[in-house]
Amino acid sequence: MSLSDDVTEFQISVPEAELVDLRERLARTRWPEAETAGDWAQGAPLAYVREVARYWAEEYDWRAAEARLAAYPHFRTEIDGLGFHFVHARSPHPDALPLVLTHGWPGSVVEFLDALGPLTDPTAHGGDAADAFHVVCPSLPGYGFSDKPAASGWNVERVGAAWVALMDRLGYARFGAQGGDWGAMVTVAVTRAGGDRVAGIHLNMPLVVPDSETFADLTPSEQGILKDLGYHREQGTGYSKIQSTRPQTLGYGLADSPVGQLAWILEKFREWTDCDGHPENALTRDRMLDNITLYWLTGTAASSARLYWESFRSPDFGVVDAPAGCSVFPREIARASRRWAEKRFTDLRYWNEPDRGGHFAAFEQPELFVEEVRRFFRLVR
Repeated sequence: MSLSDDVTEFQISVPEAELVDLRERLARTRWPEAETAGDWAQGAPLAYVREVARYWAEEYDWRAAEARLAAYPHFRTEIDGLGFHFVHARSPHPDALPLVLTHGWPGSVVEFLDALGPLTDPTAHGGDAADAFHVVCPSLPGYGFSDKPAASGWNVERVGAAWVALMDRLGYARFGAQGGDWGAMVTVAVTRAGGDRVAGIHLNMPLVVPDSETFADLTPSEQGILKDLGYHREQGTGYSKIQSTRPQTLGYGLADSPVGQLAWILEKFREWTDCDGHPENALTRDRMLDNITLYWLTGTAASSARLYWESFRSPDFGVVDAPAGCSVFPREIARASRRWAEKRFTDLRYWNEPDRGGHFAAFEQPELFVEEVRRFFRLVR
């Protein structure tokens, strides 16, 4: 790729002193007492957090994570007054479709590392060149190596417009978009800002309001969706209440304590993955720590949480008329049925419910994720 003056190469290289500081802080942790209810009922249990923290300090290798990240080209550019980091993995196949992938919280570009190779170079991974993508994977504002906004106003709509500007800057006149979690909302915002330039969108967490007109005739699957949604609202939304109302107060503890940051995210890997009760059944300890360490080293506990404050109170549930595809994984935190989704996505061309996987689809099940993305975009290339 030929770089314009507006795009600069970026190399991830964390000073060794920051890794030493991390290990020293872990060694000085002031631990709470153990939980009084069994297992994960009151949050991440002491014994498991202590074990992962010990591993983080004594065995985990951030330099290996840097090497995995460095396998793909990284860049930075300024859009609308803010500096953004992004991975730009170009395909060797000239007819590849440009695709912008957007992560959510508590995710990062790390989620997509195992999917980038098959997406950009399918023939090297047993696939067809016709499924190739040029992948652009930005870090959200206040996340990873993107800048932290110094003033309010960076909601998902503004991020979606920034992504369209980014794709324009990279010379992509027509492109697809994909996302889950906040990435799903940003992907919808991309269609609002990009119009006909957006070939189609694929979502692995389609945000849909259950259709009350179906409540008298719910399918067993829809009954299960509503039951799980009720449980999530009652037991699983404490983090979002805090992040959408008091992200700054939360940030003091998480920015100062690596174990605080560890437990805050580790719990979500257990709650939101298809892990049968233990997060390491879905993600290896090293992969979870790759993501958690990125949050720690970039000091983004508060700045990432502010996206909730910016966007949580007025989410966009409006009609989307762009060509859309949805993959609803069984352990997603907020699932939808196809007939509910069709009320919002009026040009729904693809729907599938894979038999395994959870909220972090590309992270947990990269092969399944890649195949879902390929299947939808075959319909709109």
